[in-house]
Formats: sequence, structure tokens, C-alpha cells
Amino acid sequence: MWLKWFPWRFIVRSVARRQGFIDPISMLAQFQNFSQPSDVLAPKELLREGMVLHARGLMNSQAIQHNLDWVWPFWVERQFDPTDAAFVPRAFSLTQINLTHRNWTAVGIPDLEEFPIVDPRGLVTPLYDGWSIDAWVLDPSGPSLIPSRLPAVSQRLLIKDDLAVVTTSQSGSLSIASIVEAVGTKGSPACQIRFTASSGHPAWLVISLRPYNPEGVSFIHEIELLEGRRGWKVDGKNFVYFEKPADQYEFSYYRHGDVYSRLPSVEDKNKVYCEVGMATAAALFKLPPDNPLQVTLQVPLDGKKEQGKPSSFVALPAARWDAILEDRCRLQIPDEHFQFLYDAALRTLVLHSPKDVYPGPYTYRRFWFRDAAFILHAMLCAGFTQRVERAIDCFPARQQPSGYFLSQDGEWDSNGEALWIMRRFCEMTGIPPRPAWLKTIAKAGTWISRKRLPGQPSSARAGLLPAGFSAEHLGPNDYYYWDNFWGIAGLRAAAYLEKIYGDKDRGEQFARQAREYLERVDDSLSQARQRLGTKAMPAAPYRRMDSGAIGSLAAGYPLRIFSADDERLTETVRYFFENCFFENGFFHDMTHSGVNPYLTLHIAQVLLRAGDKRYFDLMSAIAALASPTGQWPEAIHPRTKGGCMGDGQHVWAAAEWVLMVRNCFLREEDDRLILCSGVPPQWLDKKTELSFGPAPTSFGTVNISIKPDRGNVVVGWTGKWFDQEPEIEVCLPGLPKVKARPGAGSVNVAREARP
Repeated sequence: MWLKWFPWRFIVRSVARRQGFIDPISMLAQFQNFSQPSDVLAPKELLREGMVLHARGLMNSQAIQHNLDWVWPFWVERQFDPTDAAFVPRAFSLTQINLTHRNWTAVGIPDLEEFPIVDPRGLVTPLYDGWSIDAWVLDPSGPSLIPSRLPAVSQRLLIKDDLAVVTTSQSGSLSIASIVEAVGTKGSPACQIRFTASSGHPAWLVISLRPYNPEGVSFIHEIELLEGRRGWKVDGKNFVYFEKPADQYEFSYYRHGDVYSRLPSVEDKNKVYCEVGMATAAALFKLPPDNPLQVTLQVPLDGKKEQGKPSSFVALPAARWDAILEDRCRLQIPDEHFQFLYDAALRTLVLHSPKDVYPGPYTYRRFWFRDAAFILHAMLCAGFTQRVERAIDCFPARQQPSGYFLSQDGEWDSNGEALWIMRRFCEMTGIPPRPAWLKTIAKAGTWISRKRLPGQPSSARAGLLPAGFSAEHLGPNDYYYWDNFWGIAGLRAAAYLEKIYGDKDRGEQFARQAREYLERVDDSLSQARQRLGTKAMPAAPYRRMDSGAIGSLAAGYPLRIFSADDERLTETVRYFFENCFFENGFFHDMTHSGVNPYLTLHIAQVLLRAGDKRYFDLMSAIAALASPTGQWPEAIHPRTKGGCMGDGQHVWAAAEWVLMVRNCFLREEDDRLILCSGVPPQWLDKKTELSFGPAPTSFGTVNISIKPDRGNVVVGWTGKWFDQEPEIEVCLPGLPKVKARPGAGSVNVAREARP
């Protein structure tokens, strides 16, 4: 109890002033003035991750800028080049972070929580947050081939049997290609890299161990050559196995510089120790002229398993994805790029849902209810029912005794998101909620109602959730409409689920609370309208219009709380087009400071639902911003087109692509099923059949076919309905809407006619 009264503030303030520092107590109080009073200033999880990120950035500033003769990752080579659009001045930046090319692609084995990543120039980071492996062609008679320093390379994602990233680099007669994949089984997985190099004259293929990754420095203190000279032992715990011994091995430590600067050397050492943690190593293979050389290596991914001697290197089988993808919702369209992005996104969803779901393989390899709601919804729509159910089964363990679903403290949207996706699971599968969910659902719905603020309707925040951090990209702590729309959806979901359980009284109680809650939000929005003079919805009751208002679109997508033509939605979108767009992408000034793929697709979803043809312009813009491997970072630099925020492979963005494509073919609207409202005319011009399915919906599972036939388009469907067939409308863009007769199974739409 004495701790409560101990004069901590006086002591902290006094010590800071004596040392000549700014008063941290006053600074914190001033910082809080920018936001609304809140229970939590900022989630400790976010503060911890920010500290880790900037601690690495501080190390980067010490390691990189006075060692630019080293071979560094692609982002460093670009960001430190004053002639490049990615150049970032460093004068007053204490930390140096990848802000221009946050792009990478994960490979892996389904249900394995290890995700080796490959950067845009083929740099491979096999282990989470670890060191990397790079490869070069060393030409003793001229310039060498260093992929990270090339202006362009070829990179693609192979998805036929498993996941593999292929990177090909060339300069003159020198070339090097790598194929990176995860092989083996869940019990004995490995990251396998197969290098193929060639040269027009005698050269060396160099495979190097690097003390960094796409985020920056990742320390290596000790590297030792394995018995039989067939690999390395790294820091006494990790292994790199070569299929065959190198002709020469070289090592270096920080004070001697990068091993690259010492090549080719005749020292041929066996090990190195670096107290700084910047040890490097190189394996050199003789490269005869005009005779391609192939070298394969493996890095075991199971750190818990004792590894054998180098002779244990075996050709492990590739991980097959066929069984998991067999029942997926398949897409067939004439647009090869859109098709590839859809197929790649499905594999991204599977890879990042080993049990929990993760919004990224590296920076965001942890759980948030917010990201999970969208990712799991996309997985539901794609037919991955069992994986979704398995993830939802983990929800109760994250619920506090109060009923709060905790992923980050101070974020009040999580309960609504958890309840909403549980409802969508039951709606779209016809499976009743599991008995184990019952207590969880009741507690979560009750928490929402109890957490809301009291007060009279005259206050713009009356009846809303408290100020919180919410989605961190919306701005400082505030009474975000995003949180409250999710709260309404959560209470509606709780009502739906309780009624299925048979508790009609509790279900009606939650339904009544949801109606009253919506009235309070409507009152608050009316006050904001009077204050701002526009029907556009700000991010929160006391905010002016800014890009943070993107969160308020949740009322239209995905929650459908407001009708498709509600002016509050259309006016908010109009504001974004006039103030927040860059080259047909939503440029988010809050935190991201880049073009955001998944938020752009949120706007596209609102446009699609409203019948506004601009939805396809936004889809096309986001498709063009995808990496060559079919991935998106969280936010995209407007000049470099590389990632400037978040994980380099953002799973939420992949989920939104799947959901966008799905809603183009079919979507629910009240008690109707809308077909083909987003199928663009240019796809029909190809005169080839389009198809989509089997696609789960709240009415049952549907298969759709679209056959352009001379002047007509024949749209057909089959459904395994939970009950009777719903009302079906075919709404091809630019053509008349057709209401199908019950049981018709198809309609003909005349292309010459216009609505």
C-alpha cells in the first residue's frame, strides 16, 4: 500500500532535471492532451514492439552508415543511395529503419509456425528474426554480380505444388538464380535453397552468411565449419548444410570488415568469433566458364531437434498443399494477373493460420482479433471451414474474466470482432455454435454493454465505448466510431447466437441493446453532421474530417449496418476521393503515410455495394501495386512502390483481395443473394467461361458460371441451400438487373440492352 503514496512523480521529475533532461512527467501530460482521456494511454504490447523495432534501428545506425563498403540488403542499398528515390536523410534520425522497401515473401509448410522469408533480391532469412543467406557471383577479372545492388531482377512465386520463390539476377555474362522453399514434414522441416549460377569466364559462386535481415542487423557471434566441410554451425545452435563441400571457405569479423572485401582469399579458415556480433562467412564454389553450377543447401527449421552430422543432409520431400487446397473456392477468369493474385492469396491465408492466425510472417507474427476477423472471414468465404473453426476454438483462452477479448489492452473493437466472426462461421456453415462457446458469447456481449459510457443524448459520446487506441492507424485515443460499429455488430451477433442456443430471452436482450446502441451512434453522428456541415462521418465525435475516417466505413463494409446507398457512406467516400487518394489508392496519413491496399479495398467494397463502377479502378490499382510474388505490404511508399509500414507480406491485405473477388461474384444483401455485381465488362469481352465456387454464403454453398454467348450472357448457378432458395438478383455492371425466378438456375442477360 505504501507504494501508492510514494512520491514517484517528484523523484522522477527531480532526477531528470538534475541530469538536464526534459521533465518526463510534464511531457507525458502534454502528450496525453492530444487525445481523449482513456483508460490506457497506449497498449503495452505496441510499446514493446516499438521499442524492439527502434532498438534495432539504433543498432542499424551504428552498423551501417560507416560501413557502406559492406554488401547490405536491398533496402539499405537503396535507402542510403543519394541518387535513389528511396534515399532517406539521417542527420537527426537516431534510428535507421527500413521505410522504403518493406517487402518479403514467406514460404513454409501448412500448420508449421516457421516462415522463412525472401526479400526482393533473393536474400533468405530462414529463421524468425534471424540472420540471412545471400549469394553472389564473384568475377576476378571485372565487376561482380551482387543482386542487392542491381536496379532490377526477376522474381516470381511458384504455387503449383507447394510454395517456392524464384529469384533470377543477371549482369553481363554473369547470372544467378535461386529457388527457396520449405521441404520435409511438420516433424522435420527445413528451408531449402537451390542456387544455379553461370559465367562466360572463370568465376566463383559465393554463398554468404549475413548478420542482418530485411529489418536490419541480426547478430552473429560465432561461425564454425562443420566436420566434413559441408556447412556451418551458427552461434552453437543453428546449422547450414551444403549438399556438397565448397572449394573454399572464408570468415571475417567486424574489425576486419565484411567477408566480401576479403574475397577471394587463400586463408581458408575454419571458424570465426566476433564480439560485436557482425561475423560473416562465405562458401566459394569454382564456376567454370559456360558451365552452369548448381548448389543446394538446407537450414533445419526445428530448433528443438538435435541435428546430426553434415552427412545427414538428404533430399527431403516437398510439402504438398493439394489436400488442404482441394475443397477451396476456385476462381476462373480471363485476367491472368487477378487470377494469380487470388490463388497466391489463398495460399497466404493457409500458410499464416497454423492454429492462431497471423497478419504477417515476421513483423506481425502475433495475434490480433481485428486482423483475425477479416482473415478468418476470407478463409470462410474460400471454404477453409475447419481451419476457421480451429482458430475460433482458441478465442476463449484470450478472454478475461470480465468478458473482454484481449489482444491489445485499450482496443475496444475486439469483442465485436470476435462475436461477429463466430456468427459468420455459424451462418456460412450451417453449424450451430459449439457448446464450449456459450459462456464466452454471453460474457463478451455483456462486456460490450457494460463498457459503454453513461450520459445524456445531448453529449456526442453518450452511450459510446470509452476513448481507446482502437485500430492504431486511426490516430490518438478517441471515441472511435469504428469501435462502436463493431460493438453494435457484436451485440447483434450475440443475440443471433443466443437464440440458436435456445435462450430467446437473452438473445432478445442483446438485440434490444444493439438497437438502442445504434440510436446513440446515430445521435452522435447527427451532432457531428451539424458541427462539420457534412454527412460524411469523421473518425470520432469531436474530430474533423481526416483520413482516420476510413474506420467509419465499417458501417457499410463489412458490417452492413447502413444500407448501401446511405449518404453517410457515400459522402465519406466522396471526401476520400477528394482529399486522400494517390494514383487510385487510398493514401493514409495516419501512421502509415503510404497507400494502404486493404483500406483501399474497403472503399472499393463500399462502392461495389452501391453500384459505383469506380470499385474496379481501385481493384486494378491495388493489383498493379502487388509485388511480383503476389503480395502486398501494409502500406506502400508513393515513390518507390515498396513497403513503408508494417509486415512486408500483409495477410490482411491478401484476405481483402479474396473477399473483394468473392463479392464481385456473389454477396449477401439482407435476404437476397446478389450475383455478378462486380464482374467487369472486359472479362466478358474475352468470350471465355468464368466460374466461381463452391462459395459458402449465409444461404448455402453456391457455384456460379458465366458464359458470354454472342449478344447474351448466360449466368448459371447451383446451390446447396440450408433452407429454401433465397431471392436471387443478377446485376452485371452496365446491364439490366435480372431477378431470377425461384428454381430457375440460370438467366440470360442481353449485353446490347442498357438499364
